[in-house]
Amino acid sequence: PPVCLLGGGTGFVGTALTQLLRSRGHEVTHVSRRAGKDRISWEQLSQSGLPQCDAVVNLAGENVLNPFRRWGDAFCREVIRSRVETTKTLAKAIADAEQPPHAWVVVTGVGYYRPSPTAEYTEDSPGGDFDFFSRLVSSWEAAALIPGSPTRGVVVRSGVVLGQGGGAISQMIWPFRLGLGGPVGSGLQPFPWIHIRDLAGIVCHALETEGLRGVFNGVSPSSPATSNGTFARELAAALGRPALLPMPAWAVRAIFGAERAVMLLEGQKVVPKHTLESGYSFVFPDLPGALKDIVS
Repeated sequence: PPVCLLGGGTGFVGTALTQLLRSRGHEVTHVSRRAGKDRISWEQLSQSGLPQCDAVVNLAGENVLNPFRRWGDAFCREVIRSRVETTKTLAKAIADAEQPPHAWVVVTGVGYYRPSPTAEYTEDSPGGDFDFFSRLVSSWEAAALIPGSPTRGVVVRSGVVLGQGGGAISQMIWPFRLGLGGPVGSGLQPFPWIHIRDLAGIVCHALETEGLRGVFNGVSPSSPATSNGTFARELAAALGRPALLPMPAWAVRAIFGAERAVMLLEGQKVVPKHTLESGYSFVFPDLPGALKDIVS
């Protein structure tokens, strides 16, 4: 069976992707801090090089919206290191491999595109150079490039990942369950989202489809029409609760710090143009269905 090497495979998205790949007959090995069963350590990878595998995926990255971590230089460095350095390590191992894998997928973010209430972005739109997150995505994607490599390179720019037991929903759901949820700030800002099964599905589709390369937006097809306020109303409806109490912008900035607050107070309308053209069909294209699956 094809072997897939996963960096950051034990996280929220990694767990979902591991299950999907194994259900489709792939063997999965994780790269993590410590070696073990079906696992190699980052140190082993640097020293001994890439184990024999057909594909490599990097999902590694410190959770940027961790409210328990104060936003500051140290945390910024960790956010960068956990994404860019792991990507460099994997890219170097692929470049040095005697038998390079067929495919190399890195999951980055739609923070690449400049937040705007009106602009719509496809994979061909410019971005990547206006704030901490956009520059992070630029250096992250640059770290993934392996010039002259026979390995197909794919970048999936993910929106806010919605799923059970982790990600954005796990931090938002309690206020909503208590009837205290509501839009963030004005509620008018775009909310680019994707169900975790579709993010895993797009990565799997990219691995299994020969000839796919380049950038794919990991957002649901209906996400350009979703505002933060719509999301709040739909989540409340799925839980059978009111969504009356907006979270004021000042409170968001107080909890997360000004740089991170931008991720919640502003957003982008992102269209999965190349993703749909590549033949991927979404399991959860619309928000009510996605939320019903998650909160049930």
